[in-house]
This record gives sequence, C-alpha cells and structure tokens, in this order.
Amino acid sequence: MKRRWKSLFLAFSWVMLALGTSITIILTQPIAPTTAQEPAVAIETDKKPSPQPTETTKPDSPETGDGKKPESAAEPPPSPEEIARQQKLMEADKLYLAGDYAAAQKIYRKVKKPFAKVSELPQIKPAIADPAQLSPGGKVYWREAQAGIISKLQTRTLVPLELLVEQYPEFIPGHIKYAEILQKYGDNKKALNVLERAATLYPNQADLIKAKVTALADTKKWMEASLAARQFAILNPNDPQATEFNKLAEENLKRYKSHIRSEVRGNTIANIITGALGYALTGSLVGPFSALDSTLMLLQGEKAVGESVAKQAKKQLKLVEDPQVVAYVNEIGQKLAKVGGRGEFKYEFFVIPEESLNAFALPGGKIFVHAGAIAKTNSEAELAGLLAHELSHVLLSHGFQLVTQGNLIGNLTQYLPLGGTLGQLFTFSYSRDMERQADNLGTRLIVANGYAADGLYNLMMTLEKQQKFSPPAWLSSHPGSDERVEYLEELITRSNYNRYAYEGVARHAEIQAKAKQILKEEKERKEKKTRDR
Repeated sequence: MKRRWKSLFLAFSWVMLALGTSITIILTQPIAPTTAQEPAVAIETDKKPSPQPTETTKPDSPETGDGKKPESAAEPPPSPEEIARQQKLMEADKLYLAGDYAAAQKIYRKVKKPFAKVSELPQIKPAIADPAQLSPGGKVYWREAQAGIISKLQTRTLVPLELLVEQYPEFIPGHIKYAEILQKYGDNKKALNVLERAATLYPNQADLIKAKVTALADTKKWMEASLAARQFAILNPNDPQATEFNKLAEENLKRYKSHIRSEVRGNTIANIITGALGYALTGSLVGPFSALDSTLMLLQGEKAVGESVAKQAKKQLKLVEDPQVVAYVNEIGQKLAKVGGRGEFKYEFFVIPEESLNAFALPGGKIFVHAGAIAKTNSEAELAGLLAHELSHVLLSHGFQLVTQGNLIGNLTQYLPLGGTLGQLFTFSYSRDMERQADNLGTRLIVANGYAADGLYNLMMTLEKQQKFSPPAWLSSHPGSDERVEYLEELITRSNYNRYAYEGVARHAEIQAKAKQILKEEKERKEKKTRDR
C-alpha cells in the first residue's frame, strides 16, 4: 500500500508539472468552474449520432427495428442516352486537355442543360460605401442618425439607423454604425445579429467582416472571431486586406487558447484528482493520464487533434490499399488542398471499402472517402466536388470549432480517442451556415483547379438520383439537396464560374471500375465471414 501511494504522489507531481502549475497552487487556489463557450451558430439537433463503425455496422446504414439492415433497391444500368452523354463528355475532355478550349466548350454546352432557375434568382443590389450614392430617403435617415449621435440621443440615433439598414441593406456603413451604436448602449446580441445578417448578404465586404470580427472579440467570442477572419482570408485570397485578416485570425485564436487553457486546466485538475483517487483504490493510471493527454492534445490545436484521431481511425477502419485508387483520390485531394490557403496542415486522404456515397473530414486535414463515392459519382469533377466540400470544413475549422465548443470543456475525453468514442468525430452536426460556407469554398476550390464549376452541383443531382433507390449517406448529415441545388445554381451564376471545363469522365470510369471490384470483393468477404460464424 505504501508503494502505491508513493507511485500516486509521483504521478500526481508529474501531472502538475505538465500542466505548468504546482501542487502548492492546487492546494491554495479554488478550482475554476467549467464553462462552455456559446456556439457561433445554432447547431442542428435533429440528427441521431451514428454508431461506431465495425465489420457489421456501418455509421451510415439505417437499420430496421430488429437490427437487420433494409435491402435497398438495385440501381438501374445507365440508359443509352446517359451512355451517349458520357461519350460526348469524354470527347470534350480530350479537347480540353489538348488546349482546344473553344471546341471543348462547344460540346460541353450541347451536353449540359442550362440551369432551370437562373431567371428566378432574387436580385441583391451591389454594395455601396458612399452616403452620396443613397437615395434621398436614405440620405435623410443617415443624416438623422448622425444628428442623433452628436446630440447623444439614443432613440434619435437607433431608429433612423434601423430603418436605414432595413430599406437600404446595400449601404455597408449603415450596418457597421448601427451595430456600433447598439454595442454602445449594451445590446451586444442585437449588434452581432445585425452584422451577421449583413455579412450573409455581402460576405466579401472587408470593412463589414472586420466590424463583425471586432464585435465578436469584444464579447469574448474569440474562436468565432478567429474563424470569421480566417474564412474571409481564405474565401477572398486576392483582397488587399487578406493578410490583415489572417493576422486577426491568429491573434484571436491565441486569445481563445489562453482562455480555454485556463478553463481546461481547472477542469483537468479536477479530473486528475478524481482519477488519482481512483488509482488509490484500483492501482490503474489510465484515468488521470487519459484526462491529461486529451487536454494537452486539445491545447496543441486542430492539427494535433486530427492526427491523433486519424491514427486511431486507421486502426479501427479497414482501408483500401489499391495503389491506383488511393493515388487517384490523393492526387485530386492534394491539388484542392494546395489552393486552400492553410499550409500548416498535413493533408492525407484515405479510401474505405464501404459502398455508400459518403466521405468525412477530421480536423487538421484528414479526409476519409468511401469507395462508393468513386463507384457512384459520374466524373472526376463530381468526386472533386465531394472532396472539396469536406476539405472546406477542414480549411474553415468547422470540425475543430464544434469539438472545442461542444461539451468538450466539461468532458474532454468524450470526443478524443483516449475517451474511447472515435465515432463522435464522424457525426459532426454542421450548421446550415457552415454547410453553405463549405459549398461556397468547395466550388471555388474546384474552379481554381480547372474542373467544371458545377462539379459539386452535379454531385447533388447524383445524390438526388441515388435517393430514389437507397438513402444517400452523405445527405443524412447535410441539409436537403433541393435547397443546396438552388443555392449552388445561384452561386455559380452570380460568380460567373465556368461550367464548361474539365469533367474527367474517362479517367474516372477507369478508377470507378477498380472501386466497384474492391466493393464486390469486400462484400463477398463479409458474406463468407458471416457464413463461417
């Protein structure tokens, strides 16, 4: 018993040193209460977490009440019209790769149908910054607000500003000034709502986003401030202020880490004390060291989290080893990552022998793609759209944001591999705003790499078709495809992105055949294993 208490004391002392504190501080300072930072956006809560992937249970396969998987209808073979269309696209791809863009685009335009709802797109007026460009009514509101500021009359200031932003949303200084005055009078929540609403309409206005970042930082929402700044820099790489936004992102991330370190340290010390007491009774060091290791990994950032969880995932998941299939996915993914703007991550792409059209991303650049995504997409551009969307969640730190802002501070080991629930990281519930950002950036990434701009759009159409025969796994954790198809039509049309570029049909078909063979062999292996039991 003496030896056990001696070992406990040594372990406990090492823990204190690792946390940068001492036993004296523990005994003289109260443990800080644990608080979770409020999420920047509302997270959808109507999704049920998927079970941890195993040989017999897939995270994306719905089950019947008796635990058996429902049989999905077989997909019909391609029609003669679809085959002819694919052949035309192959012909256009050859011309495109040969540099004959005019001839290629001529064929692409014949094959691709025009967007159905382009004429119905709502009109958003161009942003203006000069009050002189306002209509007479807008000028009156602005003048009255300025007079209210001088006279320091709250109502006289807020009322005309509210009317101004409602009737003239294109006037960017109006939103900024309205939020500033709301903050001055203590209504921080409404101020953030004003800036968020304006930023949704005009996401590329640097002054507006800077005001949003500042307002978030002023209310101690440092993680949200960092992400907003980072997202602007990534989505607007050619903006003169992109470098400044990257700097703002780093500054606010440091503030957030400093804050979370103090919160986590207090909570971890409590966890370690609990674990140490458990050790005194059981002799096991797993409790205290799991809490410590999880905390240190979190504080190191999303790269460390992603690498650790990916390492655990590779142990638990069967991975495709076919060199051509893996090289194909990796080549596409690395090209997309190269233009993403976050070189601090080590990007890795893995293929899982699962038949559903699915993929998921872990923080820090670890992307897992189901072989079914290769088998069921129609072109390299479509697969690139899927990879670009998942990669965008990484680039925009969406997964890490959810990890750090969930209940992680209250229970660190719940989400990390040492806590034993790897599956939690496969079921991120991204908000609709996050999904739109990923669609937006994902489309930009494929355009920047010379793919047809509608690669992600066509993926949505493929998913809709798949839905007629079996529920597409990727849609089960994402907003409805109808809504996204309309949004992507609007995005491509407004941004004047080129739909008539490389599709990669022939190359994709070659790898697709290999993916289908891999899935066939995996299915036969599982069936044999079941029979042998």
